[in-house]
Amino acid sequence: MSDQQNHNRPPPKGAFLLPNALTTTALLAGFFAMVSAIQGDPVAGCIAIVIAGVLDGIDGRVARMTGTQSEFGTQYDSLADIVSFGVAPAILVWSWSLNTLEMVGPIGQKVGWLAAFFYTACAALRLARFNTQAGVADKRFFQGLASPAAAGTLVSTIWFLESRSIDSEQVAWIMLALTVILGSLMVSRVRYVSFKGGNTRGRVPITWIFVLLVVIVLLAIDLPAGLFTVGLVYVSAGLLLTVFGRYQRRRGRKREAR
Repeated sequence: MSDQQNHNRPPPKGAFLLPNALTTTALLAGFFAMVSAIQGDPVAGCIAIVIAGVLDGIDGRVARMTGTQSEFGTQYDSLADIVSFGVAPAILVWSWSLNTLEMVGPIGQKVGWLAAFFYTACAALRLARFNTQAGVADKRFFQGLASPAAAGTLVSTIWFLESRSIDSEQVAWIMLALTVILGSLMVSRVRYVSFKGGNTRGRVPITWIFVLLVVIVLLAIDLPAGLFTVGLVYVSAGLLLTVFGRYQRRRGRKREAR
C-alpha cells in the first residue's frame, strides 16, 4: 500500500479514545476542585483547575494531530468546560471568600452567591457563543475572555492570596469585584489572543519564545505569584488590545472622511 493511501486511511476507532480521555481527566480535575472546596482545601482545588486548564489546551491539539476530531468530542469538551471552568471556580471562590459576606447581613449573603452564579452563567453563555461562531470567527483571537483563562485568573488569585496567608474575609469585596469582572469579560466583545491561529507550520516570532522563557522563569521562582501575574497580564492585554484597535479604526475613519 502506498504512502498516499496510508495517509488517506481513516484513523483507527480506538484513537478517538485519547482526546476524550484527556477531556474526561479535565472533567475529573474540575469535579475534584469542587470536592476540595467543600472540604475546605482551596489550594488543592486551585491546582486541580489549573491542571484542567492544561489538559483542555492539550486535548484539542491531540485530536487535530491524530486526525480524531469529531462533533461528539467538541460537544463533550464544552460540557466538561462548563464544570471545570464555570461551576468549579464559582464554588471555589464562594466557599473561600464570598460566603464571608454573610457577615454584613442577608444582603451580603445573597450578593456573594449571586456573584458566583453570575460567573457560572457567563461561562455557559461564553461557551455557547464560542460553539455557534466556531466556523466563522477569526482563529487568531477570542471574542471575550476564554473560560479557561477566566478560571485560571480567578483561582490563581485565590492561590496567590492563600500562599501569602491573607485572610479571605479581608478581600471578600475584592474577590466579589474580580468574579463579576471576569464573568463580564467572558461575554464581552473584548478581543484576546488565542494562540491557536496563524502560522500552520508551527513557526513563531522570536519575541514569543522570549515571552515564554520569562513566563517559565516566573513560574519556577514562585508558582502562585507567577500564575497570578500571567493571568492579570493576559486579562489586561486583551483590554488594551481592544481599546487600541478601536482607536486605530476611529482614526482611520477620520482620515477617510477628510
